[in-house]
Amino acid sequence: MTSDFERMLRWAALRVTRPRLAVLTAVHAHPHADTVSIFGAVRRELPEVSHQAVYDVLRALTAAGLVRRIEPSGSVARYESRVGDNHHHVVCRSCGAIADVDCAVGEAPCLTASDNQGFSIDGAEVTYWGVCPECLSAPVTS
Repeated sequence: MTSDFERMLRWAALRVTRPRLAVLTAVHAHPHADTVSIFGAVRRELPEVSHQAVYDVLRALTAAGLVRRIEPSGSVARYESRVGDNHHHVVCRSCGAIADVDCAVGEAPCLTASDNQGFSIDGAEVTYWGVCPECLSAPVTS
């Protein structure tokens, strides 16, 4: 998979570095991970990497369109490798779990606003909120 990540970086006109490869690997392995989780995964592979280096790599990868930053209300920023489509997210109100949800039907219907106010709309973020199956099946404690 590393060769795929190297190609992705080169395609985005980014230099191939060990920290960039490690961050890409971590984001692909841990969908919707926060920076603390990504940092932990990267440090297991590159113990010498700094927090700032991981933040800088995440910023560069996001700007290049190789990862996507999401920030559900009340949550820290999270990163995912699923880019290039108009998918949304469902968030558990109980445990905070996040999952991808494809756009409802048709060709990105959520991009057709009732009144676009003159904007050329090219993306939409919809967040569904609820309770995940694990939390629903958990025993109730008093």
